[in-house]
Amino acid sequence: MTATSPSIVSGPVSTGGRALGPDLARGLMLLFIALANTHGFLHWPGVATIRNMPVVSSTADRIVAIFELCLVDGRSYTMFAALFGYGMVQIRRRQENAGATWPATRKLLRRRGWWLLGLGFLHAVLLYYGDILAAYALLALLLVASLRWSTRRLLIHAGGWIVAGALLYGLVSSPASPESAASIMPWSVEHNPLKAMGFRVMGIVVSAPILAITAAGAFLLGVCAARLRILEEPEKWLPLLRRVVWIGIPVSALGGLPLALYVAGVLPDPAFANVVPAAVLHSITGFAGGPAYAALIALWAMRLHGNQPGRAGTAQRPGRIVTALQATGQRSLTCYLSQSVVWAIVFPPYLLDLGHTMTLWQSALLAIGTWIATVLLADWMRRAGIRGPFEVLLRKLTYRKPA
Repeated sequence: MTATSPSIVSGPVSTGGRALGPDLARGLMLLFIALANTHGFLHWPGVATIRNMPVVSSTADRIVAIFELCLVDGRSYTMFAALFGYGMVQIRRRQENAGATWPATRKLLRRRGWWLLGLGFLHAVLLYYGDILAAYALLALLLVASLRWSTRRLLIHAGGWIVAGALLYGLVSSPASPESAASIMPWSVEHNPLKAMGFRVMGIVVSAPILAITAAGAFLLGVCAARLRILEEPEKWLPLLRRVVWIGIPVSALGGLPLALYVAGVLPDPAFANVVPAAVLHSITGFAGGPAYAALIALWAMRLHGNQPGRAGTAQRPGRIVTALQATGQRSLTCYLSQSVVWAIVFPPYLLDLGHTMTLWQSALLAIGTWIATVLLADWMRRAGIRGPFEVLLRKLTYRKPA
């Protein structure tokens, strides 16, 4: 039997063998994903939008807008893109440890990418226009060779993609008039569900490559971090993790502030010439925020494990909240898709049609409530011994054997 035979390809890692840090990060950041996604459905009559968020005027909406644009929007997806790249390296490492050659591993990763692309396409067409799975799939298919690049080459390419992605992000974040909603996102005003699905087909064909470009830099940073095992062995990288947290979060928050002030209506005249530079700055600094959040969660996971230098034996028993968040992270794909079911009920014109009346602060409450529901669902599945159904499906399709 040759080393490239599919029969020697290792299956997915067991739940008990997963590192705590990445799962905690995924579980927590799904809250930020929910917050970042809900405002994209709000299109108020007569109100312009910036990055699919209405320019607000009430005090409560202003507070939420500033919080989301400084700490959430454009920050959480960079962390997920980095974790996606991190996970691909882990898959490659596990395959090589099982004796698979690089051609066999590359074939496995590309097969996973193709199935993820199909799942993302269906997700966009049936549920949520802003799907990110298809974009990650494109990265897996086009950048699989980066898993063998040198660290220096990874960092150089990551820097180039960060700049390119930020410039593109700035252009797509330009102010939009209230009248342009029908042409930019026709599914948001379509009362026929079948026609809305057709419009979303066109939408995902355009948005997936754009999102892939804006996420490529974070993906490559995740590949680099996985090569160093930063999240699996955080105790070896304690000074680096602390610097990333103390520098990354303030830089991210301050970099998002100018765009936040335009959306909050604090800065007047949200014209193209003013908003686009603010959006570019918002995007570039988001690449500091995502890794900083991951580093902060890694430090927390290290504390839970009692692995801090000089503090051996101080491991804490994970409480119910940590256990539930870990279960959510282990079922992050299922929980992400479950959020979209809520959006598909609440916002389309042919169902509840609340996108034209719900305020920004109300959409934030909806996002928080939806996330809590997915955490409770994931914890129930953990206690019942049920793995995430979409995780199981993707593994079966990828490994072609029971997950």
